Amino acid sequence: MPCTRRTPKPWLLPILTVCLALECIRAGVGSSGIPGNSTKQQTDKDNYSLASTHSSSVKGKEKSLTLPAEANSSLSVLVDTKAVLLCPPDNPTALVVTWTISPRDQPPCTRAHRRDNNETSERNCTDERISWESRPDQNPALQIDPVAITHDGCYRCEVAAADGLFGHTYYLQVLVPPKVTLFQDSNGTVVCRAAAGKPSAQIFWTPEGDCDTEEEPLGNGTVTVESKCHWEDLQVSNVSCSVSHVTGNKSLFLELETGDQLSLNSTFYITSFFWFALVLVALVVVGSIGLWKTHCCRKCKLKK
Repeated sequence: MPCTRRTPKPWLLPILTVCLALECIRAGVGSSGIPGNSTKQQTDKDNYSLASTHSSSVKGKEKSLTLPAEANSSLSVLVDTKAVLLCPPDNPTALVVTWTISPRDQPPCTRAHRRDNNETSERNCTDERISWESRPDQNPALQIDPVAITHDGCYRCEVAAADGLFGHTYYLQVLVPPKVTLFQDSNGTVVCRAAAGKPSAQIFWTPEGDCDTEEEPLGNGTVTVESKCHWEDLQVSNVSCSVSHVTGNKSLFLELETGDQLSLNSTFYITSFFWFALVLVALVVVGSIGLWKTHCCRKCKLKK
């Protein structure tokens, strides 16, 4: 049977129009029926997304502040001072704290503390200058007092805890300031010397001249640096020697002597030495004569 198209009755048109309008209003205001609620829901979603992102970033920062399982640091300490090496921060779950001390060219030493029975132990530790800073159950830091050149080396602290193993390694370097001198020798050459410094020092001249610098290792880690300069073609009356070192800089000044002055000084020194030797010989001769006379008098008395 063929399908036929029916024409709606006139009295249904107003009802259909009203239903269609109500459906459009519902679609615009959302399921809650409150105008503008869809926009508010979108804003709430955005705010929740931002809050979630902020919360996750805060949690990430908190995680980044967690104590690292391993840390390394370099430490430079001046000789004849006190050094304190800190262990990882106090951990309530810590069970054992162990320091492994390995000075350069020396056998390692071990110091340990157990918290469960408050017991300390050490192995192969003979240097009395290295010890716990205070009570290890309260503060597991290590102290070196005073620091010597031989304390160069590696110092490692390990904390065995219920939540893991934490360690901190220090690479200790002992610094020694050099002894600086400046003088002019008999040949007119000016010598600037930075003796027994650690590490080696650097020497600079003002004004610059014809210089030769040499380094001499002393075997204990210290180095002596000596720089010799002369100024032949320049009319120089005053020079300065500047020594640069990690422990501090130092400058010395010197007024140069001419060749005639050096000759006079040399003559004066030779003459002074001659008279000193002459007086010394005279004293020896007089003393010998006195002893001889005393000896002869004793013999005469014994004969009588």
